[in-house]
Amino acid sequence: MTPLAPLLEAFFSDRLLRQRRASPHTVAAYRDAFRLLLAFTEKHLRKAPSDLLLADLDAPLIAAFLDHLEKGRGNSARTRNARLAAIHSFFHFAAVREPAHAAIIQRVLALPQKRFDRDLVTFLSTAEVEAPSGVMARAARSAARRFPAALLASCARGSPSAPPPAPTSSSPAPGGPASATTPSSGS
Repeated sequence: MTPLAPLLEAFFSDRLLRQRRASPHTVAAYRDAFRLLLAFTEKHLRKAPSDLLLADLDAPLIAAFLDHLEKGRGNSARTRNARLAAIHSFFHFAAVREPAHAAIIQRVLALPQKRFDRDLVTFLSTAEVEAPSGVMARAARSAARRFPAALLASCARGSPSAPPPAPTSSSPAPGGPASATTPSSGS
């Protein structure tokens, strides 16, 4: 029989911290899940957590723990599923370390996540849809009023980003009609 304590310690120190480099939040969530599970198991089996064996954490006990979370503690299905994910992670780790307990591990890993209703995305009302476009239209009008003044100011300063001056009527444009004339031949 495999004692649970060394396996649980190796899961947290070796698997979560060294191999997976789990965030402190994940480690804390998994720790809390196992605190609750060990307290439930101690009450249910009347065994100290240090005396527990891996075989004690069988599928019926885990299922009873998950029911206790929802009914006894008032947890939501999402919280229940988060606790089950921590338990599944541990049992995946245990499957590699303790293949002699494959049948128990397989039954625990077969426990499904609980389905729950997700909040539906509601659509925006017509006023809510039009509100941002009204703000954008006002901003565009404001920018259009400010832009010509900014362009004129940059031209007056001689800004390098200012556009080149337009040709005047006194000087012909390059490639214009004056350069297009060619001397006539022989008339």
